[in-house]
Amino acid sequence: MTTQLAGAPPRQTAAAHATTTLDVVAWLATIGMLLLYSQAWLAPVFGDTVDVQEGPLVRALYIPAYLVGLFLVGLKPGASLAGLIRQPFLIAILCIAAASTFWSVSPDQTSRRAVAVVLTTLCGVAMGARWRWPALAETFAVVFGILTVGSLLVGLFVPSIGRMSNTFPGSWRGLWLEKNIFGGEMAFALLLFAAAGVLRPERRRLWFGLALVAFAMIFASTSKTSLVAVTLGFAVFCLVLVVRRGGSLAVVASWGAVVALIAVTATVLLAPDIFLNLLGKDATLTGRTKIWAAVMRQIQQRPWFGWGYGAVWSEDTGWGPLAWIVKQAGFTPQHAHNSWLEQWLGMGLWGLGAWSLYYLMTMVRAIAAMVRSNGALVALPFLVVYTMTSLTESVAVSYNDMRWVIFVAFSIRLVLPDRERSTRQTQHAFRNGDDLGPAGQRVVDQPA
Repeated sequence: MTTQLAGAPPRQTAAAHATTTLDVVAWLATIGMLLLYSQAWLAPVFGDTVDVQEGPLVRALYIPAYLVGLFLVGLKPGASLAGLIRQPFLIAILCIAAASTFWSVSPDQTSRRAVAVVLTTLCGVAMGARWRWPALAETFAVVFGILTVGSLLVGLFVPSIGRMSNTFPGSWRGLWLEKNIFGGEMAFALLLFAAAGVLRPERRRLWFGLALVAFAMIFASTSKTSLVAVTLGFAVFCLVLVVRRGGSLAVVASWGAVVALIAVTATVLLAPDIFLNLLGKDATLTGRTKIWAAVMRQIQQRPWFGWGYGAVWSEDTGWGPLAWIVKQAGFTPQHAHNSWLEQWLGMGLWGLGAWSLYYLMTMVRAIAAMVRSNGALVALPFLVVYTMTSLTESVAVSYNDMRWVIFVAFSIRLVLPDRERSTRQTQHAFRNGDDLGPAGQRVVDQPA
């Protein structure tokens, strides 16, 4: 029988060592998974013309990401199930996507993509269930840090990859296929770097430095939409900082945010030309209004059930909905360029309703988190940029897409129970980037 001297540090048992090793393995596997879902490897590996969703080789390369997601779920099955149950509309979306196989215009494509979106979604569920906000923010910041530095290097030293040559020559696109995608990714990156810098003060210089690099990358992309989006997102980030501090200034800032939101909404509705000039867009939003009109015409053919999840844009019979969209729009779009129309087109009113309620629940919880959790610093600015992106791009309920994984992860983290804490404990946690346990003690923030 062994004894231990009083006052000596406890010996680390083999089980504890195994748990620590497993945590490290899980974290590194998660980084690799997110890099795969970023799709930043497609252009450097396959060139400019690759279809990011098609081809057996490209599809096979996502299999390791699916396996990592299942591995993470297996490590925390109870927490993953608890988070998923608290998001019933997310479950509804996945069920509708799978069920749409039975009425899809392309059943084989819908069935395959329904499986892909379920597995992609489980990756986000597992991440949100496993890690608390500081570790979750820093995990995403590490991934975006790799992508930001990689984009900087190819932009400087391999311009054939890192910069546009045909359309918008000279504009940076980093590791992605197009400059607007790159600008949007850098907007997300900047806000996650800022959140990681606040919640991880010991590495503040690193994350704030990368935030400045991401800001420069947005300018290099020449994407005005991304610049406007990140400006709004950073304004919300600052608002959350003020609200988390408490006091009368928090009340003033909250009312100011409400007034600003009303003013922006009124400008968009009453003076859209001003808003479009700010974004650098014409009245057609670079042809998007033509796509939307064509999509709405096809939606009217099947308003309740749609044409099948993921079935429209690669359907090539020549008589299906895509052919009519191409005829009316005058060119071949890759998606609906609007997340809400995309759900309606593919899954009908049932899918649109499930997505809308899921989005609304997540947004409301993120706003409510401003007064009770440091997670609002991470989730709410991201959701603001995600919302703007969803108006002109199809980023919701997307298979093999890192943005969808992040959205799901945040939505799951937001519905998991928050522990009660006093005002003093909350302020202390805010200053130190910690989450607090039931008695106010610091909590190890790697596994949840």
